[in-house]
Amino acid sequence: MKDIRNLNNFLVVGAGRSGEAASKLLIRNGKNVILFDGGEKFSPEEFIKKNPELKSIKILTGELNSEDIKTVDAAVLSPGVPLDSKDALTIKDAGIKIIGEVELAYGFSDGKTVGITGTNGKTTTTALTGELMKTFYPDVHVVGNIGIPYTTIADETGKDSVTVAEISSFMLETTDEFHPEVTAILNITPDHLDRHHSMENYIKAKENIINRQTKDDTCVLNYEDPELRRFAEETERNGRGPKVVFFSSERELNPGLYVKDGHIFLSKDGSVTDVIDVHDLQILGKHNYENAMAAIAMADALSVPMDKIREGLKAFTAVEHRIEYVCEKRGVRFYNDSKGTNPDAAIKAVEAMDRPTILIGGGYDKKSSYDEWIESFGDKVKKLVLIGVTKEKIAECAESHGFKEYEFAETLEEAIDKCYEAAKSGDAVLLSPACASWDMFKSFEERGRIFKEYARSLSE
Repeated sequence: MKDIRNLNNFLVVGAGRSGEAASKLLIRNGKNVILFDGGEKFSPEEFIKKNPELKSIKILTGELNSEDIKTVDAAVLSPGVPLDSKDALTIKDAGIKIIGEVELAYGFSDGKTVGITGTNGKTTTTALTGELMKTFYPDVHVVGNIGIPYTTIADETGKDSVTVAEISSFMLETTDEFHPEVTAILNITPDHLDRHHSMENYIKAKENIINRQTKDDTCVLNYEDPELRRFAEETERNGRGPKVVFFSSERELNPGLYVKDGHIFLSKDGSVTDVIDVHDLQILGKHNYENAMAAIAMADALSVPMDKIREGLKAFTAVEHRIEYVCEKRGVRFYNDSKGTNPDAAIKAVEAMDRPTILIGGGYDKKSSYDEWIESFGDKVKKLVLIGVTKEKIAECAESHGFKEYEFAETLEEAIDKCYEAAKSGDAVLLSPACASWDMFKSFEERGRIFKEYARSLSE
C-alpha cells in the first residue's frame, strides 16, 4: 500500500485540527503542501502564527480553482468536508485522487492497526481497547475520532507498534487501502443522515472498514444488531472477508462473547473462559458491557493474555463526556453525557441511570427522530429541560407520547439551574442531549466542560 509515500504534491482541504495535523505530517516527510480553507473566518496569518512549522506551505482561501491545483497528486479531505461539496467536486473534476486523513496516516504508519466504528460506543471502546493493548504491547497509540488525529503519530510508529483508531463514518467515506488487522462495528442506528442523505449510504460507509480485510484478519460485531448479522452472513458468503467474532448482551454465544449471571464469558475453540465479573468494572450500564466485550475480543484477536485483559478491564475508568460522574450537590448527582449526540446514545445514558433523573436535551438538528428516546424515559425521567435549535421539535415529540413534564431554557446554565431547582436528594441531573452541539457550542467537549464547571459551582 504505502505507495502514498512516493507522491510529492498534496492538497489539504480544511484547516481544522485534522487538516493541520495532515499538513504537518506531510511537511515532516518532505512533501509539498497546498492548504485550502474556504471558511469566511479562516485567517492564513493566524494559522501560520499558530503553526510556524507550516510557514513554507501555500495557502488558498475563498473558492477553490482547478487552475490552482493542477500540480497536485492527491487531495486530503478533512472528515468535515462532504464528498458532494462544491470543493470536493472541483477536485474530482480535475482528476485528482481524493483520500482522507485516515488513509494518509495509514500510508505513513507501520505495525498493527485496530479500527473501531459504530454509531455509539466508539470512544469508550477505543479508549478501553487501547488500555488493554498497553498491558501487553510496549508501543500503543490511541487515535482518530477520539480527539487525536491519526496523522499526528503515523510516522512515529514502527513494526512493533499497535495503533488503535476510532473511525467515524465521515472518515470511512475516503478510505481505500486502509487495512486494519482487527476491526469492530459496534452497532448501526440512524445518525448523520444530514450528511449521508440515506440510511443505506450511512451503513455502507460504516461497512467500508473491512474492505481490505482478508481471512487472516478479524472483525468483531454486535450479534444483537440485525444489520450486522446480515452483514456477517454476506461477508461469509463472499468468502473473502475476515473472521467474524460476535458479542451479545442478550444471549449465550458459541463461539463469541456474552454476559450471563453478571459475568462476561468468552467461548472459543470449544472452551469457555469467565473473563470478569461486571461489578469489577468501573463503567456503568449494559451498553458498556457491550463495549467491554468488543474490546476483549479485539485484544484477544491480537493475542493479549487473559490475565492482562482482566488487569486492564479493572483499571479502566469512564471516558470524559460519556456518562461521566461530575459531582454531588445536596444529594443530587450530576452526570455529563455530552457525547450523547444522537437519540440511541442518549437512550443508553438514560438506561444507565439508577435513580430518578432530570434530563437536559436538545441542540443542533441532525434530522434525527426522537420517538424511541422519549419512549425510553419510562418512570425514570422526571423532567426534561430543552435547549438549542431542536427544543420545539423534541417538545412536540414528547407531547405526542404523552410526556408533558418539560420546559425550555435559553442557555445551558439556565437549564442546569432549572434541573437543580426541580431535583430532590437521591435524584440525578443528566446532560445527554440526543443532538450535536454545533448550534450553541464549538464541540460536544466544550458543552460538557461548561456543564461540569457550572454544576461544580452550584451552592449546596
